[in-house]
Amino acid sequence: MFSGPLEDRVAIQELNGTYADGVVRADADTWGTVWADDAYWNLMGMEVNGKDAIVTMWKGAMGGLEAVSFHCVPCMIAVDGDRATSRVQTQEIMLTKEGKTRVIGGLYEDELTRRNGAWVFTSRKFRIVAEYNPEGASHRWPRSSFPPRSTWTAKSKANGEAGF
Repeated sequence: MFSGPLEDRVAIQELNGTYADGVVRADADTWGTVWADDAYWNLMGMEVNGKDAIVTMWKGAMGGLEAVSFHCVPCMIAVDGDRATSRVQTQEIMLTKEGKTRVIGGLYEDELTRRNGAWVFTSRKFRIVAEYNPEGASHRWPRSSFPPRSTWTAKSKANGEAGF
């Protein structure tokens, strides 16, 4: 669901674009501009507080990668004055320095605020939704991270059951 002024929603989408651009170029300066100084980041259960600590952790994670293709699509943005929430789907293809490939589909749940006229993330929570690793996945996400089937809204035409 998208709500609130269009120009704010576009600015938040552009903020996500800046985030993705920083990832693809492994540019910590660009990537770091999207965070509030007092931001919180939960990366698959690893919690980090403060922009400087977040950027330091990200640099460490990116250090093991040769290249990353990162796409993000906001699937919900709700703006209420100078605060907003969003959900952002991601697709990442990562090439490690050892030559292994990892493909991840993920979801961010975000809180944002407008500070000094610009939108920044104050909280981002990321979880993996699906992963493909042709060399053998080292990470398995818990099935409990998926919503119960009873909450799915899409219907399969073939058998009438909920599904994708």
